[in-house]
Amino acid sequence: MVVGDFAHEVDTLVIGSGPGGYVAAIRAAQLGQKVTIVEKGEMGGVCLNVGCIPSKALISAGHRFHNAKHSEDMGIIAEKVSINFEKVQEWKASVVKKLTGGVEGLLKGNKVEIVRGEAYFASENSVRIMDEKSAQTYNFKNCIIATGSRPIEIPAFKYTDRVINSTGALALKEVPKKMVVIGGGYIGIELAGAYSNMGTEVVVLEGSKQILGGFEKQMAKVVERRLKKNGVDFKMEALAKGVEESDSGVKVTAEVKGKEEVFEADYCLVTVGRKPNTDELGLEQIGVELTDRGVVKVDKQCRTNLSNIYAIGDIIAGPPLAHKASYEGKIAAEAIAGEKSEVDYLAIPAVVFSEPELASVGYNEAEAKEAGFDVIASKFPFAANGRALSLNETDGFMKLVTRKEDGLVIGAQIAGPGASDMIAELGLAIETGMTAEDIALTIHAHPTLGEITMEAAEVALGTPIHIVK
Repeated sequence: MVVGDFAHEVDTLVIGSGPGGYVAAIRAAQLGQKVTIVEKGEMGGVCLNVGCIPSKALISAGHRFHNAKHSEDMGIIAEKVSINFEKVQEWKASVVKKLTGGVEGLLKGNKVEIVRGEAYFASENSVRIMDEKSAQTYNFKNCIIATGSRPIEIPAFKYTDRVINSTGALALKEVPKKMVVIGGGYIGIELAGAYSNMGTEVVVLEGSKQILGGFEKQMAKVVERRLKKNGVDFKMEALAKGVEESDSGVKVTAEVKGKEEVFEADYCLVTVGRKPNTDELGLEQIGVELTDRGVVKVDKQCRTNLSNIYAIGDIIAGPPLAHKASYEGKIAAEAIAGEKSEVDYLAIPAVVFSEPELASVGYNEAEAKEAGFDVIASKFPFAANGRALSLNETDGFMKLVTRKEDGLVIGAQIAGPGASDMIAELGLAIETGMTAEDIALTIHAHPTLGEITMEAAEVALGTPIHIVK
């Protein structure tokens, strides 16, 4: 410590204010701890500022515009529909501001001290927090690291004004006429859908034979068909090789099924994954164990090999999901308080806000069989649901995965409108050990998309009403 430097003393220090960090800080404060949270950027982290929230706002704006232009079959004809993209961006920013301001208010309301700056571990019990003007030392009894992740940069595609990552795609000042998207994962597909709805010609370059590789093929096909209908061009088994950039656009060279092709566009969006933000914290110097990829090793209470240091969210194993991070934040805070809480990943939902939405929880059919379960996979189409018909949104299906011997619900997959909201009921069913019969006997309101869950359960029982076996 520098002579004369005053060291602050706290019970729990939280590094990072994203969905994992701020939730951990509030829960720790609720449990009686003196808590300080450190943030080098904006409150709310990537999710609230340049991830989940602004991307969903942009997706919503795209939906509104597309529906305004394409509702002739419902008798709605709108002329001269246009986008004021500057206004769209202002509205998106207002949504972000409300939420980030809300997070700061919640932290202050729970008496959590907020410190701005970058944290670097000086020892296993202290960090130096630095900003442009000064540095402070904070000594802590326990620390929760929640620093999140950042987009991976391909060597041949360095980020510039025209070669952009998801953050850049959300901050564009105009709707591009053409865009090349490298990577058909959830981020690439969500943004491809948003911009194609606003009139952009989009080409997606995907290295494998399927987009959205984390989901079942038949689910991904529902999205692929819809996006193709909206004008998105897919190039499968495509390897991006390089890019030429000018003041007005890019030329992307790719090898597509062994043949070289060139794609011209205004922008090239690179979405090939994310990497954990663990490389500038000094973790290795204090002995925190990491994998070769920079992922922090933790136990079931999110504790590292150093008993007073915890890690949550994108920097530990598992999918980079905001709700997973929030869940882990509560576990870590409770573990510090001496409670017996530990993670149980029985039913983490995964959602893509694509066209239409995808959602999955628990086992899919193939995973269940691989795990040794004898299962029944029961499908019910959105096209047989009254609410879906009245919304003019009939693409997709729900699949319920139940154990054959007793009907226990062990998984569910949804491709269709409202999937992101519908999946919650299935997560609850898995967590509470419900059977297909329990769901079928639960009265669901009519007409709703939620009825599809009941109908899929009836298919599992062999007693479907609204489809023929």
